[in-house]
Amino acid sequence: MEPPRQKRFARLALILFAVLGAAWLLHLDFGKKISTNVIDLIPVDERAPELSLVRSLTDQQQARVILLALTAPANATSSAAPSPEAAQAFVTALKKSPAIADAVLLGGTAQRDALGEFIFKRRLDLLLPGWLETQHRAYLATSPTPPASSASPSSSSGPPPDSLLAPRYSLPSPAPDFSPWLAEQTAANLDRFLTQPESVAFQDLIPRDPLLLVPSLIGKVQGIAGSDTAAPGSGPALIWALVTDSPFSEAGQEPVFAAIDSALAVVQSISPGVQLRWTGVNRFAAGSKARIKAEISWLNSASLLGVIGIACLFVRRLWKVLHLVPIVILSTLGAWVVTTMVFERVHILVFVIGSLLAGVAIDYGFYLYMQPALVPDEPYREKLKRLLKPLLTSCLTTVIGFSLLFWSDLPLVRQLGVFVSAGLISAVLVAMLYFAQLDRAFLETRNFTLPPALRTRRVILPVFILAALVAVIGPWRLHWRDDIRQLEIPAPGLNTNDTAVRALFGDRSERTAYLTRGDTPAAARDALTRFTAWHDSQFPESPAASAGFLLPTQDAWNARATRLAELSHFTTDLGTALEKHGYTPESFEPFFQSWETLRATAQPPAYNTLFDDVRHALNGPLGLLFHFDPAGGPSWFLTLAEHPPGVSPPAETNTFSVAQLESLNSLFTRYRTDTARLSGIGLALIGASVFILYGFKRGIRIFMIPAGSCFFALGLLGLCGQTLNLFHLLAAFLGVCLSHNYAIFSAENARRGEPPPPSIRLSALTTAISFGVLALSKIPVVSALGATVGLIVITALLTVELEPLGRAQSPR
Repeated sequence: MEPPRQKRFARLALILFAVLGAAWLLHLDFGKKISTNVIDLIPVDERAPELSLVRSLTDQQQARVILLALTAPANATSSAAPSPEAAQAFVTALKKSPAIADAVLLGGTAQRDALGEFIFKRRLDLLLPGWLETQHRAYLATSPTPPASSASPSSSSGPPPDSLLAPRYSLPSPAPDFSPWLAEQTAANLDRFLTQPESVAFQDLIPRDPLLLVPSLIGKVQGIAGSDTAAPGSGPALIWALVTDSPFSEAGQEPVFAAIDSALAVVQSISPGVQLRWTGVNRFAAGSKARIKAEISWLNSASLLGVIGIACLFVRRLWKVLHLVPIVILSTLGAWVVTTMVFERVHILVFVIGSLLAGVAIDYGFYLYMQPALVPDEPYREKLKRLLKPLLTSCLTTVIGFSLLFWSDLPLVRQLGVFVSAGLISAVLVAMLYFAQLDRAFLETRNFTLPPALRTRRVILPVFILAALVAVIGPWRLHWRDDIRQLEIPAPGLNTNDTAVRALFGDRSERTAYLTRGDTPAAARDALTRFTAWHDSQFPESPAASAGFLLPTQDAWNARATRLAELSHFTTDLGTALEKHGYTPESFEPFFQSWETLRATAQPPAYNTLFDDVRHALNGPLGLLFHFDPAGGPSWFLTLAEHPPGVSPPAETNTFSVAQLESLNSLFTRYRTDTARLSGIGLALIGASVFILYGFKRGIRIFMIPAGSCFFALGLLGLCGQTLNLFHLLAAFLGVCLSHNYAIFSAENARRGEPPPPSIRLSALTTAISFGVLALSKIPVVSALGATVGLIVITALLTVELEPLGRAQSPR
C-alpha cells in the first residue's frame, strides 16, 4: 500500500497537467494554427531567393486564382458552350459572393483592347525613354567621331539591348547632330514598316505614333494577353476568378465552393444541363486536408487494433493495459501544447508523424509497470529509485539527440524535434506520477522463448554475420532522391481535372514561364533586361513575352530629360525627313503636339509611379503578369516563352523557371544534408553520454545495438534498390533513439546476468506494429517513415534477444 499523501500529490499533479493542457488546446484556432500547405514547409526566411519568391507567391494572387469552364449539356447538338447570357449570369452570381474578389468572363478582345488603349495613351512615358536610349546607342555606334565624353558601346557593362530598351551605361554628353540623324532613321523605319502586312492594323495610329513605339512593342507582349480571342458562345465559357481569402484557409475553401455551387444553380435555371469543370489551389488544399484527416483516423484505428492484439498475446490480464492509456494520452497532450506554444503555425505532418510518439512514450510505462518487486511489498519509491537511472538516461539522451533538430533550417524538422522532445519528457514525468498513485503497479506477462533448436550459437552466429555483411555492404548501394510530390496523398482525379481545365485556358507543356525578381522595381526591371538578352541568345526562335517591356529601365527614365534636351529641334527635323520620304508632314501634327507638350512638362512623375499605373491597368488575369508593392518589398515580372523548359537562366539574371517542383526538390535535398549533419552530431552526443554514464565496456554494447540496427535497415533497403529521401533519414534517427532505449533497459539486466526484461519485447512489438501500420499509408513519405522505423525496431529487438545467446558460454 502506497502512502496516501503520495497518491494525492500524484493525482493532483496529473489532473492539473490535463486541465491546463486541455484549456490551452481548446482556446486555439486550429484552422489558423495547423497548416496542410506544402509551401509552409519552406522557411519564411529561406535564403534561396527563388524559393523565397515561390513561397511568397502563395500569399498573392497566383494562389487565389480559380479557373472555371462552363460547357453545354452532353447531348447538345449545337455549340459546346452555354449561351452568353447564361455565362454572364454565372459571373454575376459569383461576384455577389464575398468569398469571390473578382470574376471575369474571358473571350473576345475587350481586355486586350483596354490594355492597348492604356499603353497608347501613356506611350511617351512608358515606351519613349527606352526607345530614345536604344536609338542614341545606335547613333553613337555609327557616328565616326563620337564626343570624347560619350560612352562607346564597348564601355557598356550590360548585355546587348533589345529593340526597345537599353542597358545601364554612363550618360554621354550631347551630340549636336543626333536630332537630324534620329529624324532620318525614324522616316526610314516608317518606310520599312509600311511595306509589312501587319502595318494595315496601325494605319490610324501612325500619325500619332510615327516612332512606332506601340507596333514595336506588340511582338514582345502578344503572348501575355491570353489566348481568349474566340467570341463568346463559340466554345466553352471560360471564367477567371479570384478568391478573397487564402486558398489554404477555411474562408478560402468552403465559402468559395458554396459560391460556385450557387452560381451554377443560377445558370442551370437559365440553361438546364449546363456542366461545370473548375480547378484551383483551394480545391487541392481542401481535398488534401480531407484525405489527411481520413488517413490519420484509419491509421490510428489500425495501430490501436494492432497494439491490442500484441497485448492480448503477451499480457495475462488485458484490462491492466488500460493503465498505459493515460500515459500515452497525457504525453501526447504535452507534446501538442509545447509545440503549439513554440510555433505560430505547425504543419499537420508533424502531428501525423508525431502521433507515433506513443511508440516511444509507452516504453517508459512498460518499463516501470512490468518490473517485479525485488522484495514483497517493495515501496514504489524504492522501485522507482533503482529504475530511475536507465529511465532518465534513455529519455534524456534521446531528448539530447532530438533537441539538435531545433537548429534545422526546415520548419518541419524543427517542429518535429520540439514535438518529440516535449512528448518524451512528458511521458517520463507522467509515467512516474501515474504509477505512484496505484496500490500495486505491476503488469504480469506471458513468457515466450525460442525453440531450443534456434537457441544455439550454431544458428545465431551465422545470423549475426549475415546481418553484419548487410550493414556494411548495403548502405553503399543507397540512392537518394527528394521529390516534394511524396508529401501529398496522390489525387489522380483532381490532377486529371486540373490538366483538362488548364488546357482549355491555353496552358501547354511546351510553354515555359519565368519569374524575374528584384529587391526594388528598378532592380527587377534591370534583371529582366539581362534575362531577355540571355534568353534571346539561347532561344533565338522563341522570343520571350513579358509585361516588363511596358516599363523603361530606371537609367532610361532618368536619361529622358537629357535626351529631350538634345532633341530640341526634333519636330522640325522629323518634318523635313518625312517630307523627303514622300509623306505629308501636316498629317503628323498630333504627334508633334504631343512631343512639344512632353518637352514642356516641368517635372516628370517619379519612376515608381509608372509601376503603380501599370499595376492598375493590368486587371483580371493580366494582373498576374507582374508584382509591385507600393509599400516596398520585392518586385517581379512573369515572362512567357513558347518553348519547353530547358537550360536554367544564370544566377545574375535573378530569374528562374516556374518549375517549382524542381526548385522544391533541390530545397529538400539541401535540407536532407543539413538534417544528416544534425542527426550525426545528435547521435555522437547520445553515444558520448552513454559512455560517460556506463563506461566504455557497457557503453559500447549499448551504442552498437541501435547503430547496428540502423545500418542493417539502411543496408537492407539499399540491397533491395529502395530510393531514399529526407523522411527515410528522419525515420533512421527516430529508430535509433527507440532502439537506444531497448539497449539501455537490457543493459541493467545484462549486468545482473538476467535475460532482457519482458517490457522490451512488448514495447518493441507494439512500436513495430504502430509504425508498421504507417507503411500502409498512401502518403509516400509517411509510408517510408513507418517501414524504416519498424524495420529498425524489429532488428534491435532481435539483437537484444539473441545477443546473450550468441556469447561464448551457452545459456542454461
